[in-house]
Amino acid sequence: MDMRKRQPIGVELVRRGIVTEDDIKNALAYQKTHPNQKIGDILYSLNVCDPLDLIEAIGDIIGVKGILLNNSNIKVKLTDYLSLDIAKQNRAVPFEIISGKIKVCFADTSDSRSIETIRLLLLNRGLVMETYITFSSDIDRILRSLEGAPTDNFESGEKNETITGLVDSIIKTGINRRASDIHIEPMADQVRIRYRIDGELFTAAKINKEKQQQIIGRLKAISNMHQEKQEAQDGRILMYEDYNIRVSSQPNVYGEKFVLRLLKKNSTIKNIFDLGFPGTEEDLRKSINRKNSLTIIAAPTGEGKTTSLYSIIDHLNRPEVNITTIEDPVEIRIPGLNQIEVGPRESFSDALRTVLRQDPDIILVGEIRDKETGEIAIQAGQTGHYVLSTIHTIDAIEVITRLRKMGLTDYDIASTLATSISERLVRKLCPKCRRERKFTAEEKKIIDTIGKRYGVEFDTSGKTYDAIGCKYCNNTGYFDRTGIFELLDLNEEIKELVMQGESSIEIRKAALKHSYKPLIIDGISKVISGITTLDELNKKLLFY
Repeated sequence: MDMRKRQPIGVELVRRGIVTEDDIKNALAYQKTHPNQKIGDILYSLNVCDPLDLIEAIGDIIGVKGILLNNSNIKVKLTDYLSLDIAKQNRAVPFEIISGKIKVCFADTSDSRSIETIRLLLLNRGLVMETYITFSSDIDRILRSLEGAPTDNFESGEKNETITGLVDSIIKTGINRRASDIHIEPMADQVRIRYRIDGELFTAAKINKEKQQQIIGRLKAISNMHQEKQEAQDGRILMYEDYNIRVSSQPNVYGEKFVLRLLKKNSTIKNIFDLGFPGTEEDLRKSINRKNSLTIIAAPTGEGKTTSLYSIIDHLNRPEVNITTIEDPVEIRIPGLNQIEVGPRESFSDALRTVLRQDPDIILVGEIRDKETGEIAIQAGQTGHYVLSTIHTIDAIEVITRLRKMGLTDYDIASTLATSISERLVRKLCPKCRRERKFTAEEKKIIDTIGKRYGVEFDTSGKTYDAIGCKYCNNTGYFDRTGIFELLDLNEEIKELVMQGESSIEIRKAALKHSYKPLIIDGISKVISGITTLDELNKKLLFY
């Protein structure tokens, strides 16, 4: 709380009749043994007056609005707007949003750096911040409650008395909590353990700094890394029966950070429609498995491209078809496929040249990274094969631009690229705790505006849901993820535009006249179906 002029505030509180002079004397006496606490927080803890009257008076004195913050007046999910780490670092809690203005409560409004940090972060999301103040203890209590599941105490219990047990517990807890990655991060005075669950990072524990070198040594030992090297290394942990764990180390200013990618062995391949792919079996059949063609899945890193590729390949996998994959690395082994893992001395293009002599019908290339790989993939498509691959770009139409920038000719792109698919992953509402409600007028306006822009009519008369949070979903309100997709089939008109070297703007205009619908359309359909929320969708696509 902003108490830069302690005595004047105390005097003003007395003058307003909020507290007595004796209350202020007692608070000042208490402050002598607790110098880090502010007068207002001390008066609150001493319970000498009505808390609401106290915080509103303090806010009025220092020139901001005071509020008694509790769970009942928090109407937004903090982690939809700020990471928990940022919120804790700046002791800030967003609690309500109205017409593009977001109300944020701080424990200390004299910390201009913290206020500016939060203001800019929210402004980048198109939100104007209104500053409020509340008691420090309430801010801290709320932030602790948002940690998710109770903090995993890795340092307790007989098993964890050894470093072997401690590291084992960190990994097994990550597996049990469905983490895709475990971050083990040396910091100035501790080692932080974070898990990525459903695409979001959560702090699970903070371990005593003195154990740092022992943890690093154990991780290097079980992942077959060089103990003495203080440089970036890659390794694998194979001691967990159902998991192949990829390990990456990277030195930072406080030591060596480790990231463990948890890959489940023999993982069941999901049906492409279970991944959230829109449309019917007939739509899918028309878009994939065209001989003499190339299908590319586009998305940023970590948005499910490889999972979708596996699903499509599994859909096409039959005994009479020779399917070969070229991957870096092979993440899931699929019976009936010839899977090749490229090493550090072999590129996708090198492996692809060899595969073309192996009589394949369908070829999966993990990623088109350069002109050489792109040219060979197109050559394979032009000589009777069906090729699937991925590329890093923002949507299905920009695939064409990306291939052009790699140096591929308009003729090759137009003659071979049959389908481009773009996707994002959004978190699904937790089925245990989601709370039903009606769409607000503001939400209906946003959805109707997007629908009109793309000629789609959405029905917002039904119900939607709020993400609440429970033990089942680690108090996030979400459990698991689904894909939102867009699909561009290159018909003759679009191929002609590509051949003529037209821009992506012109290609998009032509595509919208046919079956192409952008990501946002599938996303809003999933909001209306109760699968996810408008706020979660906006985090991915930033449309309001």
